[in-house]
Amino acid sequence: MAGHTRERLLVIGGDAAGMSAASQARRRRGPGDLEIVVLERGGFTSYSACGIPYYVGGVVADAAELIARTPEEFRERGIDVRLRTEAVEIDLDRGRVRARDAEGAERWEGYDHLLIATGAVPARPRLPGVDASNVHGIQVLQDGIDLRRAVERDGPRRAVVVGGGYIGLEMAEALVTRGLEVALVDAAEQPMRTLDPDMGALVADALRGVGVGLHLGERLEGFETEGGRVTAVRTSEGALPADLVVLGLGVRPASDLARAAGIEVGATGGIVTDRRMRTRSERVWAAGDCVETRHLISGEPVAIALGTHANKQGRVAGINLGGGYATFPGVAGTAVSKICAVEVARTGLNEAEAAAAGFAFLSAAVESTTRAGYHPGATTMRTKLVAERRSGRLLGAQIVGEENAAKRIDGLAIALWNGMTVEEMTGLDLGYAPPFAPVWDPVLIAARKAAERVEEDMRACEAGG
Repeated sequence: MAGHTRERLLVIGGDAAGMSAASQARRRRGPGDLEIVVLERGGFTSYSACGIPYYVGGVVADAAELIARTPEEFRERGIDVRLRTEAVEIDLDRGRVRARDAEGAERWEGYDHLLIATGAVPARPRLPGVDASNVHGIQVLQDGIDLRRAVERDGPRRAVVVGGGYIGLEMAEALVTRGLEVALVDAAEQPMRTLDPDMGALVADALRGVGVGLHLGERLEGFETEGGRVTAVRTSEGALPADLVVLGLGVRPASDLARAAGIEVGATGGIVTDRRMRTRSERVWAAGDCVETRHLISGEPVAIALGTHANKQGRVAGINLGGGYATFPGVAGTAVSKICAVEVARTGLNEAEAAAAGFAFLSAAVESTTRAGYHPGATTMRTKLVAERRSGRLLGAQIVGEENAAKRIDGLAIALWNGMTVEEMTGLDLGYAPPFAPVWDPVLIAARKAAERVEEDMRACEAGG
């Protein structure tokens, strides 16, 4: 059409959300209609951050195996990826972003549409010594490359991991695999606070079983340094010698750039968007770990950093930017991990979260086996359900077990997503064969026990008037 001017989509961040959005927008609008430019401050695109502990531990031999699509592949599709280029300022009034390249040169990049996909940043305590050269945070692929290089080059003997969440526990296992003596420090009484304490205790047992020294209920107080390197980690209970320190204290949304520009940021620290991933600033969208979303069970805003969510949100944003229509409904908080010999999974709300959301609830936990007890390879697992009193609606579920346990959380997540009661779940038609499950699947046993508890509670309430 005469006089037609090509629009420009500028994307800040070249990992899961940013590249999913760019790819979907390109799929719907050709290069002659939409120019797409991606600013990525690191040296990689579309990589699996979840695979970093396995790379550090040597399970994955080459970091390149974690990269799903290279910058060259995106460029071949008409997406202009600019590596080692950091966005340092957003000018909403003029529709432009100030970008700084690896040499420090700056220039303004204009946009018709802006997608912010800046991800998350590791939490770093403001304590003396935290910036020492042998203190590592793990978030982007380069962090994993740097840590593995340090392990192989410097030959550290003792490592201290600070934080008992997913990344802390996975890194503790990776370093044990590498032959290091590992101590793990966490202020909580049990690791993995996304689980209830009774389930977290099973994870603690698995860590102790591979030789990780647990220092639970201990607060981090500082780092002792010598020559620019940490020599010991100080906790509320004493000092732990360290040749290497890994911070696993969780992450927060990387929303500082958006906040400084006047883009709305919510109470979680994540950028506020609607269901289509639009911010409340004109022509600005956001997706991935930098945004806040809605928890489908509690109804509260949450910021949960997971590649699954980031890819889905990026896809939704890209479809809409490309002229289509898509929405992101929210999250149930489903996550799985493997910690030493045990698989760990959860979805929905744990007991503390259910209480905080104002639910009256009941819990039921059962011990079972992953296969028929007589079948070779049958291992133990514990399944715990949290259900709302009176209604019996499933509010959450947790699993800790050995091989073939964790992926049962998917069925529980589907039940949760669809608002099923534990009574309804007792009739689920789940697959059975001795190599895969006992005749009563652990999910069904847990649902039955939870349903009995709900019924008993109802009877007690009625008897009490």
